[in-house]
Amino acid sequence: MPVDKRQIQELEKAVVDGIELTGDWNRMFAQRPIFDYDTAIMDKITSLEGGESLGWCYQCAQCVGVCPVDIVGGDYGPRKIYRNVQAGVDLFTDPDLWKCTTCMNCLRVCPKNVDMIQIMPAVREEAVMDGQVPEELQQVFENTFEYGNPLGESPRKRAEWTKKASVPVPLMKDKKQADVLWFVECYPSYHPRGIDASVALARVLNLLGVDFAILGPEEKCSCDSQRLAGEKGLFEEFAEQNIRTFKKYRFNQILVTDPHALNALKKEYPKYGGKYQVVHYTTFLAPLLDKLEFKNTLSYKVTFHDPCYLGRHNGEFEAPRQILTALPGVELVEMGRCRQNSFCCGGGGGGMWLDGFMADHVAERLSERRVREAVGTGADVLAVCCPYEVSRFEDAVKSTGNEGKLIVKDIIELVVEALGD
Repeated sequence: MPVDKRQIQELEKAVVDGIELTGDWNRMFAQRPIFDYDTAIMDKITSLEGGESLGWCYQCAQCVGVCPVDIVGGDYGPRKIYRNVQAGVDLFTDPDLWKCTTCMNCLRVCPKNVDMIQIMPAVREEAVMDGQVPEELQQVFENTFEYGNPLGESPRKRAEWTKKASVPVPLMKDKKQADVLWFVECYPSYHPRGIDASVALARVLNLLGVDFAILGPEEKCSCDSQRLAGEKGLFEEFAEQNIRTFKKYRFNQILVTDPHALNALKKEYPKYGGKYQVVHYTTFLAPLLDKLEFKNTLSYKVTFHDPCYLGRHNGEFEAPRQILTALPGVELVEMGRCRQNSFCCGGGGGGMWLDGFMADHVAERLSERRVREAVGTGADVLAVCCPYEVSRFEDAVKSTGNEGKLIVKDIIELVVEALGD
C-alpha cells in the first residue's frame, strides 16, 4: 500500500545533540499497516475452532528457542509458522503441518498463548478430510480403525502378554468390579518392550495386594495421539466405545501406563460423558514404596526423561523421581533440559509414526538428540515412563553409536530389578 505523503513530516534542517541532520535523515512516518499480502490462509486457520490463537502471534520468537524440532534443524516454531502463513504458505498442504509433536514447550513460554496443541490438530483435521496425510500416518489410522490399535495386531491377542507375567492379571469381565481398572493401552499390550514394562507392573501390583483388573480384548486404543494427528472422528468413536465398556463395570479409579492415555481419559473423555479418577502408574506407586522390600542394590547412575504428556501437559514431575531415588544404589543425575523444559522424544502428536517423514526435514531425530544429552550426563541408564520412549530411545542409542554406553529402562523395570524378582 503506497505511503500517504501527507503523513510525512520533513524539516529542511534539524540539529540533534549538536549534529546537523539533513531532511533525508529526519523523516517521520506514521505506522504503515501491511496489506499487500494474501490473508486467505491465515483467515482460514483462525476461523477454525482451535485455530484462533495463531493470529495472536506478535513475533517475539520466544517459542523458537525451546522448540525441539527447530533444535534438531527443522527450521520450525510457531513464530516461523505464523510468518510463513503470513507470506502465503498453505499450511494445510505444507510439510510444516506434520512436524509439530504437540510437546507444549512453546505454549509454556508464549506471552500471547498461541496454542499449537489446539491449532495443529484443527488444521490437521481439515487435511485428513482432504486426504492430505503422510502415508505412514494413514496406515496407522487404518490399523487403529480396523484392529483397535495402531500396530495392526489382533484385538483378541490384547491380553496375551499376561501369560508372561507369572502372576494373576484378572480380566474385568470375570471380576465385574475392582478397586483399580488398569487401562493398559496398545504398546504395553503388543510391543515387546512395552510388554516388559506391563509384566513388571503386574508383578508390583500383585506384591502390593492391589485389587485390579484389565479389560483385555474389550479395551480399545485411547486414540489421543491419533486425535492430535487430525483423526478426531476416530478418537470420538473409540472414546465412546471405551466409555460404554467402562460403564459395564464398577471401579474406583483408572490406572494408566501411558501418559497419552492419561491425557485422553483425564482431559478429553469427560467431554463425552466419561469422568473418572485417572492416575499414571508412577503417581500411583510413589506413595506406596515403603510397602516394598528392595533386595538388590542397583549401583546405577540414572538420568530421567520427563515425558511431555506426563510433565508439561499433566503436571507430574515428582513421582517418577521419588521412585528412582528410593531404589537402593541409584544416583539420579538430571539432564540440562528437564522438568518443565524437558526435551521431546519425538513421539507425540502422531510423531511416533512419522519417523520416515521427519527424516527428510531434520538433521537428526529428536530421540537421537535426547540420547546424546543423556550420554553427556555420564549416566548408565536412561529411565523413562512412557511406552513410546523405550523403543524410540533404544533405536537412538544404536543409531548414535552409543551401544554399551547407555541402557534404556522403564522405571517399573528398575523397580522390579531392585525388588529382586
